[in-house]
Amino acid sequence: MYWTVPFTYCALFTRLCITSCNKPTLHALFLVLLLVQAKVSMSRFEPSNYVSYEKLNENVNIVRKRLNRPLTLSEKIVYGHLDDPVGQDIARGHTYLRLRPDRVAMQDATAQMAMLQFISSGLPCVAVPSTIHCDHLIEAQIGGAKDLARAKDINAEVYNFLASAGAKYGVGFWKPGSGIIHQIILENYAYPGVLLIGTDSHTPNGGGLGSICIGVGGADAVDVMAGIPWELKCPKVIGVKLTGKLSGWTSPKDVILKVAGILTVKGGTGAIVEYHGPGVDSISCTGMATICNMGAEIGATTSVFPYNHRMKTYLEKTGRGDIAALADDYADLLVPDPGCEYDSIVEINLDELKPHINGPFTPDLAHPMADIGATAAKNGWPLEVKVGLIGSCTNSSYEDMGRSASVAKQALDKGLKCKAAFTITPGSEQIRATIERDGYSKILGDVGGMVLANACGPCIGQWDRRDVKKGEKNTIVTSYNRNFTARNDANPATHAFVASPEIVTALAIAGTLDFNPEVDYLTAANGEKFKLEPPSADELPKLDFDPGQDTYQHPPAEGGSKLRVDVSPTSTRLQLLEPFDKWAGGDLEDLQVLIKVKGKCTTDHISAAGPWLKFRGHLDNISNNMLIGAVNIENDGVNKIKNQLTGEYGGVPDVARHYKANGLSWVVVGDDNYGEGSSREHAALEPRHLGGRCIIVKSFARIHETNLKKQGMLPMTFQNPADYDKIRPDDKISIKGLATFTPGKPLSAVVKHSDGSKDDFQLNHTFNETQIEWFQAGSALNRMKELQ
Repeated sequence: MYWTVPFTYCALFTRLCITSCNKPTLHALFLVLLLVQAKVSMSRFEPSNYVSYEKLNENVNIVRKRLNRPLTLSEKIVYGHLDDPVGQDIARGHTYLRLRPDRVAMQDATAQMAMLQFISSGLPCVAVPSTIHCDHLIEAQIGGAKDLARAKDINAEVYNFLASAGAKYGVGFWKPGSGIIHQIILENYAYPGVLLIGTDSHTPNGGGLGSICIGVGGADAVDVMAGIPWELKCPKVIGVKLTGKLSGWTSPKDVILKVAGILTVKGGTGAIVEYHGPGVDSISCTGMATICNMGAEIGATTSVFPYNHRMKTYLEKTGRGDIAALADDYADLLVPDPGCEYDSIVEINLDELKPHINGPFTPDLAHPMADIGATAAKNGWPLEVKVGLIGSCTNSSYEDMGRSASVAKQALDKGLKCKAAFTITPGSEQIRATIERDGYSKILGDVGGMVLANACGPCIGQWDRRDVKKGEKNTIVTSYNRNFTARNDANPATHAFVASPEIVTALAIAGTLDFNPEVDYLTAANGEKFKLEPPSADELPKLDFDPGQDTYQHPPAEGGSKLRVDVSPTSTRLQLLEPFDKWAGGDLEDLQVLIKVKGKCTTDHISAAGPWLKFRGHLDNISNNMLIGAVNIENDGVNKIKNQLTGEYGGVPDVARHYKANGLSWVVVGDDNYGEGSSREHAALEPRHLGGRCIIVKSFARIHETNLKKQGMLPMTFQNPADYDKIRPDDKISIKGLATFTPGKPLSAVVKHSDGSKDDFQLNHTFNETQIEWFQAGSALNRMKELQ
């Protein structure tokens, strides 16, 4: 036991030995030192939950000895949280790990369904520290304060439900206006070595603080909150080696824009991206968070950076110096072992990296700024920038706001303002208050910007945009992470490009996409030509952060057993859940093809956000958006499919409801990387609710495949991707072999065509034994109840 004590405590003990010969006293002092060393709280909000590097270190040593090889950083943190480090089978990319995460975080749009599922479980209280963050339901319209007040009024029922459910079940509640979940986590809950799961795909943001933070669906969160080991397919590890140093206009955002261009939107699927190398130290802690955040766009399980002095400084500046001191003592645990091996390596020289801009319509279409003008002209993309938008969970740090203000100040000094509309989204109340105190808000406002509420806003489609009509072709530039078709403003003709906040600010000032601030000139108010100097700003405020308003609700100290959580049976926003039906015991016969999807189908296509967010707590109402954005291969139409029972065309959810009412189960057929994007489990709940039983595609995005399994669906992949072409929109498909459904054994599909002919082929799956039990029980939640 004594050998696990950090060096600083051993040194102190040695000094005590020199000055004392009383052995019982020394022994008592040593035990006190052990106790003091162990008692560092995970956060100021949960003083009785402690950082446990001792347990992490113990588990890592067990696994390292078993595997007999050096470990990557991500392996240390993941394997260090194994439920059974002695017996767990570990093989990258193959086995399923049973893990014990340290905490859960939920944003308000997904927390509704997660808490409804937790209520259905019948459990009295969460088993691990958990929080709810109100950031998704605030629509950007006319400005921060008024938009927030409007959201509190419109969403009162939902906020009251989440606040009361949090109080009853022991979940911390961050009120609307607190900020974006990922920024709040970075400021308060992430720390080196923690394993956190969050019901949002950009949860990996916490990797900038040396954490393993993984986006999941609500049902996964329920498992962890219920104290059940959480399953994750053992990730592969992609190493990104950084050399050189960031400088000039090149920013941390450009690192992930470059990586996205290299790996594409599915290149990280099934893997953790681990950054390392001498270039890491040139990136701020919040810059590392930016890189990890947008790692979700390459399909990665998560991303992580090794512990260093930039993280230590950030911890100290955010009031967590005790965690920083403890991390220093365990520094070897929080970096990769020398000689560890990665499944693949990407190398980026930061000295050579140039500013990038990615898009439109997909976040992996990468362009150096020097090339975007010619590329846009060649492809007919509009050059005029209508709106520049900075902030979001990806880029709303103090440093980001400072670098943008640095660019804006130069323009103001020359008598210029933005030619494009310009919006600023602070990531948290702390950031908002601090940039207001330090003058950044005034500069950004003076150049023409409008400060929005501390919330997701336009990044997730919560934007009441009125400067263009739907269908009008136009260009916007953002510092966000996603730019799928119609994501930000519900206009499929909007060409959205993603860049760093400082590049977005420069483009908003210039008003044109082909402006490259590294080489191009602006014209001052007096006619003088000038170039913008590269931005500069403090990484962290010289003064302490201004916390702003207190927006946190603690769970009651006495517990919530006497509290009630009421859901009105007539509510249009909230609906208690009914259990899904169990597997009937046989094969799935004659499933009607509901839609054969053509091309890209993200969770935005399957369950749109924007105005639909208000129904996230009401499964039946939210199901009216199921697959309304998917392209039907039969007619290249959107939300227009043939009802095979009536012969008439209708919307996808309408036809699905008609099939369900007539006892006809159905199947969806899709393309590659099906379910890319958000962690929203509604994209799995809705098909299950409306009578779907199976989704057959060429490949799945990780989170969506797991979400489908959790709800009792069958996510299957073509053993031969060319079999996708054999399926016709009016086919019926039978899934054979379910009586002997076992891990690793393919199922078979028999396809009946309307002309009487048939095709059959093999379907692969990734179910393990536990997940097969979910299917047989009808859902993971049903199975949980069976085991109680």
